[in-house]
Amino acid sequence: QVQLVESGGGLVQAGGSLRLSCAASGSIFSINAMGWYRQTPGKRRESVAGITSGGSTNYADAVKGRFTISRDNAKNTVYLQMNSLKPEDTAVYYCNADVRHIAYTNSRVYWGRGTLVTVSS
Repeated sequence: QVQLVESGGGLVQAGGSLRLSCAASGSIFSINAMGWYRQTPGKRRESVAGITSGGSTNYADAVKGRFTISRDNAKNTVYLQMNSLKPEDTAVYYCNADVRHIAYTNSRVYWGRGTLVTVSS
């Protein structure tokens, strides 16, 4: 089994910062790309940021310049540093990872359960 667990969500004021973490655990052989998504009521889940195993990153236009994604391969963990937060950033944030299980050759994507980020004005 492979599990992803997000942490670090909470309530912050507009302009503040928050750092999310997502740790993968279980029978992991390797992890390829990892990423962050977010979703609010009435809106489809959207991609926020992604990072490859080599450290190459990409960001949604809405968060570019404010958010930074990073990873610690030794800990099987991906982070999302969120600065200059806006009320529209309020959402449940989910992490995902393309993981190769020790028992299989092919990898597949796993999702965390989400962590709530609320930005007040």
